[in-house]
Amino acid sequence: MLDFEVALAQLLAQARVATRTELLPLTAARGRVLAHDVIAPINVPGFDNSSMDGYALHIPVAAPATTHFQITQRIAAGAVGHALAAGEAARIFTGAPIPAGANAVVMQEHCTLAGEALQLAAPVPLGANIRRIGEDVHHGQVVLRAGQRLSPAMLGLAASLGIAQLTVFAPLRVALLSSGDELVEPGQPLPAGKIYNANRYTLLAQLQALGCELVDLGVIPDQFDATVAALAAAAEQCDILLTSGGVSVGEEDHIKAAVQYLGELNLWKIAIKPGKPFAYGRIGNADFIGLPGNPVSALVTYLMLVRPFMLARQGASELAPPRMTLPADFELKRAGDRREFFRARRNPAGQVSLFAHQGSAVLTSLVWAEGLVDIPAGTTVQRGDPVAFIPLSALEG
Repeated sequence: MLDFEVALAQLLAQARVATRTELLPLTAARGRVLAHDVIAPINVPGFDNSSMDGYALHIPVAAPATTHFQITQRIAAGAVGHALAAGEAARIFTGAPIPAGANAVVMQEHCTLAGEALQLAAPVPLGANIRRIGEDVHHGQVVLRAGQRLSPAMLGLAASLGIAQLTVFAPLRVALLSSGDELVEPGQPLPAGKIYNANRYTLLAQLQALGCELVDLGVIPDQFDATVAALAAAAEQCDILLTSGGVSVGEEDHIKAAVQYLGELNLWKIAIKPGKPFAYGRIGNADFIGLPGNPVSALVTYLMLVRPFMLARQGASELAPPRMTLPADFELKRAGDRREFFRARRNPAGQVSLFAHQGSAVLTSLVWAEGLVDIPAGTTVQRGDPVAFIPLSALEG
């Protein structure tokens, strides 16, 4: 069995970055991977402006302790005032341009008014409450880097620069196939000996979250010729073939043999738990990825191996999920000979607790869990020891 880190490195080395790009409006670009750096065409703010509702002041430099000013104008956001002379003030609102001559803004709560005269409770420092031109972004600055997955904040930043469209990598076209005569679609009667196809729905949701174009090919019968035909057809039209089940060593597991017949198999059997029967190869120009059939194994191997591969193929620069170091609320006398990903959640004391049943078919463990605890092979864990915790929220999108 191949070590997890070695397998991941080999998998990522095979990830060919997509070359197709498309220009999308900001409203359609969330979660997509930026293909080119974004350079600021303007300054933000584009002019000195007030950070609050209050009064813009021209404090005489010779008398910085001045507390009495004459109000001469009112400046709303979007309006432009006229210059202030020494000792003058302007009623001003958040975001409004600072008039020439003004060198501070005082919040309205710190003033008293008597007609058009303004008195301060205390002197105001020069420059107070003024947002300067280019304080956030300056013209010519690289504000977004190629390879970033576009978040709502990034889209807002682009909008603040007047940019309405962004060039992103085109979505990957992914074929999803399930293997197994025992599988039945939800909503249908369940004959004896059959099970509902859960993997199709967990994997479809994950692929949709990555913005992939999906080709849902349903269930492949447990027959070698049918498997070969389905994989060959999918490879003609897709970038990636993703299957679940059929890659183990049983007599009814035909996917591994079909891939070797049509192309090449480069990875098989990874030293992880759950998920040992994981496979990677190529059929023509398409990548093939075979996941285990058990639902927890399929989803965990997708999250820890396939997701970073997909991101790399999309041109993303950040592939590794964030990790937290938290104290264990459990003991392991000695982990086995495989890297193990335990379903876990944080307890009120801030420690990590494990789900009671860690079987590869117990999908309720992933519903209950907030994350995965990553335990290297052969590790002993005492209660209170630090362990690596990977939040599922960081892996589901």
